[in-house]
Amino acid sequence: MVDTVLKSVDRLEIQVERALADFRAGRPVVIEEGRETLLVVGVEGLDQALLDGIAPLAKDSNARLVLPAARLRRLGIERTIPGVVSLPVLNHSRIETLALKIDGRIDAPVSPLKPLDDMALELARIALTIPAIITVTLTEAVDPLILSVPARAIREYRRTQVKSMTMVGRAPVPLEGAPETEFVVFRGGEGLRDQVAIIVGKPDFAKPVDVRMHSACLTGDLFGSLKCDCGDQLRETVQWMAENDGGILLYLDQEGRGNGISNKMRAYKLQSQGWDTYDADEVLGFDLDQRRFDFAAVMLKQLGITEVSLMTNNPEKLKAITDAGIKLADSRRVLGRPNPNNVRYLASKRDRAGHYIDFDALAARAPAE
Repeated sequence: MVDTVLKSVDRLEIQVERALADFRAGRPVVIEEGRETLLVVGVEGLDQALLDGIAPLAKDSNARLVLPAARLRRLGIERTIPGVVSLPVLNHSRIETLALKIDGRIDAPVSPLKPLDDMALELARIALTIPAIITVTLTEAVDPLILSVPARAIREYRRTQVKSMTMVGRAPVPLEGAPETEFVVFRGGEGLRDQVAIIVGKPDFAKPVDVRMHSACLTGDLFGSLKCDCGDQLRETVQWMAENDGGILLYLDQEGRGNGISNKMRAYKLQSQGWDTYDADEVLGFDLDQRRFDFAAVMLKQLGITEVSLMTNNPEKLKAITDAGIKLADSRRVLGRPNPNNVRYLASKRDRAGHYIDFDALAARAPAE
């Protein structure tokens, strides 16, 4: 009966989503491909008791710690691709040092990834957990309560999520300074999350539409954090659209450049100790930016938009829109307000990620002392 209700693609998505729930909860998951099976568990929330439970399965020293290139660089290994470190003994202190400690240094050779190791990293990326995973190649059956998921299901998950983007609700929501505004909610694109298109005013879809792709920033958008310029960009974009010919703001659930709110807070703690925003992310194992914008283009297409004027400072967003087949008529910079807490952050975005940020223009917006 189930086979007639669920399509094969649905079953694969269900398996990944159940695996994500277990992985985020700190439980082991088995990834399968052909005759190869790999037990994986994230380092986040790991304790010695769980490691002791895994140890009997780690025969012939086949336990490994999978680390992304960014973390390996912080451990003193210049590398552009992920790698694995052998774990002859599953010692929590050593694993924590290699995966998480600021002063950690590599103490063993780094080997290339196996295909299933890469799928373990992808599972961590989708789950928004620290990208450091213990893997054990299995040679015997494990507890049947441990969930198994095909590698191909993980490999295809993001692509199928983008293809299955669905509009699930819309309603007028008058905003302060923009009373004629409609919120349109989409499901899909980035796993178990919803995305929102905010239509401000009455933009003419037959012409290039002013669009901003805005990644969610809880601290800046809602609480007015001084560490970034996100809140300014959000509110001033909506106000500009309301005062001109309207436009669309895509509010995308991509907190912390796609790393998730928990990792963003870990990075903020490192920043409070003097680390640059991108260096802080690298300590945690993240490269410059984990975000993808292909699903944002799908949202625009479903709204009937084929040509845009993009409001952004980020060249990657410009490229993503054109790569997705939407015509880019032009672009417009979006300035926030500089303050002593965010100047270094803004300079880092300009110098390290190539954002178009004009500090002379910013200086003109700085509050008078």
